[in-house]
Parts: sequence; structure tokens; C-alpha cells
Amino acid sequence: MRRRPRGWTQMTGQLRLDDHLQRYSETASHALAVAAAVDAIAAAAIEIADLIATGDLADASGLTTGRNSDGDVQRDLDVQADAILRRYLGKLPVAALASEEMREPQIGDGEGSICVAIDPLDGSSNIDINMTVGTIFSILPAPDDLTLAFHQRGSAQLAAGFVTYGPQTSLVLTLGDGVDIFTLDGKAGCFRLARSAVQISEACEEFAINASNRRHWDSPVRAFIDECLAGVEGPANHDFNMRWIGSLVAEAYRILTRGGVFLYPSDARPGYGDGRLRLIYEAHPMAMIIEQAGGSATTGRERILDLSAQSLHQRVPLIMGSSNEVRRVEELHCDPLLVASVSAPLFARRGFFRL
Repeated sequence: MRRRPRGWTQMTGQLRLDDHLQRYSETASHALAVAAAVDAIAAAAIEIADLIATGDLADASGLTTGRNSDGDVQRDLDVQADAILRRYLGKLPVAALASEEMREPQIGDGEGSICVAIDPLDGSSNIDINMTVGTIFSILPAPDDLTLAFHQRGSAQLAAGFVTYGPQTSLVLTLGDGVDIFTLDGKAGCFRLARSAVQISEACEEFAINASNRRHWDSPVRAFIDECLAGVEGPANHDFNMRWIGSLVAEAYRILTRGGVFLYPSDARPGYGDGRLRLIYEAHPMAMIIEQAGGSATTGRERILDLSAQSLHQRVPLIMGSSNEVRRVEELHCDPLLVASVSAPLFARRGFFRL
């Protein structure tokens, strides 16, 4: 992990994002380009936040405009957020730009030293019910062959982050040296440091999963959730609370601020055999952030940051959060006998609905 330079201050509420990026830009050869890209994304996020907050799209933001390049329902605000981000990033010498809303990456003129992948509006299906949505981004070094720009391992990322548009607009950022959280100061029109060097507790008391899909899960996932539900009477020896927002940025922000584990596994439903979250736009940047904050991120069998995408919109299971719980999920995936020993099924006699 790269050390922060001497004199680096962590005065929350006072340090501005642009000052933070200016200091970072002096630390490595690629840092100036990375800092410029993060600054552009932050400026775009302020415009997106204003677009959401003003309510001008109240009648249109939840409307579907068709489907994106990967078949998901595309909403009006997805398209507008994508256009805003591409406009800001288009002012920079970015070697290649990939967006969840684009079929193919946009290749530059070869002058840029970085590549950027964006999920312009994660959780957009929550817009019409006024729930938290966000923007996710990943910054990679530009390879000699730009056709391979987004086929690098997640561990190659130079920076990653996400923005949440909720009660506050917050920007979570890692530049490869820990995780910091900045909050938008609306009056000043800038992001200010709110939390520095965020660390996730190794243990947790919350898990997040869409329990309605239980019947479709693989046995290791069912076994882990059954252990959580068993609480103090199970192997975990403590009680858990369940949370499910259905917005990846909101789930990740909760884990960063108070710990927990999030599971979006593969399952037996058609189209879910490889999970549903995208490796390049969602899993890679989230895994970098979570690991930089002391947590873990896995498919259940493989570390997310060890994976390289075979296709631009490749999907992958994602289990992330407090390291002890993520490690337990991996143990259950690797040991069928361990799964068989778990004796607290959700609907069985000794399970959640006891007789």
C-alpha cells in the first residue's frame, strides 16, 4: 500500500476533494491523470445530484426508455447520467472509456494514460420510490493494446470509487492508499472530507441478501444464511440483523460505515448462473474499495480482484464485507461436508419457523 506523503492532513470537514487530489497528483507518474479523472467525475456527480434533487424529472426519471446494451431495463435518468459523465470525461485525454450503458468502449486517440469504466446510475430502479442511487467508477492503466483495456485483473486498478445520491451526496474514494469519504457541500459546490482512512470491522452483526430467492440459491449460500438466522444458537454465536436495500452503492456505504456482509450470489434462475452484477463496472471497483478498507470480496470461490473480464459486460457473483463473514462463505463453498453439518435450515423444524 502506498504511503501518504508527509504533511498529509486528515481534517474532516475542512479538506476539500480538490486539495486531496492535488496532493495525490504529486505522488506517482499516473497520479495526475487519475486525479483529473476523479475531479471530472466529482463535477459530473454534482450535476447529477442536482438533477435528481430538483425534482424536475419527477414524472420522467422512472420511465423506461428501452433496454441497454446488455438487456437490462434502461430508464430516462440512466441515459442522462451517462451523457453527463461522458461529457465531463470527454474533456480529458482518457485512453478508453467504458459505460454500462454503452455496447462497446469508446477508444481515444492514444494519448491518454488511463482507462475509465463507469456505472452511471446504479440502482436506478429505486428512483421512483425515492431510494438511494449512485455512480460507480473504476480507473485502470492504459495498456499498449487498448482492446485489452477492460480485460485487466481487478488488482490492476489505480483508483475506484462511488457516489451516493441520498440524504447526503457522498463520494467514497480509494486511490490505492485506504478509503476516504467526502460529502457534498451544496453551498460551496465542492466535496469535503467527512471520514478518513475508513476501516471495516472484521466481524459483523448485519447481512444483506434478497431472501426471497432462497429456493434458488446454491447450498453453501443457504448454509451461511441459515447460520446467520440461527444467531446465538448457531456456529456464529451471535445474533444478526438482515438488511436489503437493493442498491449496491447503498449496501456498500452501509458496510463501510458500520460493517456487515452483502451477498448477491449466483443462483438457479435463468440468467443468474453467473450472478447479475457486472465485473468491470460494479464488482471490481467495489472489491478494491472494500479491500482497501480492510474487508474482503469474493465470488464465493475466487477473490474478485484476481479476476479479469472475458467480455465487456461479464456478470459475476459478489460477496463482500467484513472479512470473517466473507471467509466463512468461502469455507462453505470449498467444503461440502461443512455445508452438510449446518443444521439450521430456514423452514425446517429446527429453523427459522420453529414448531
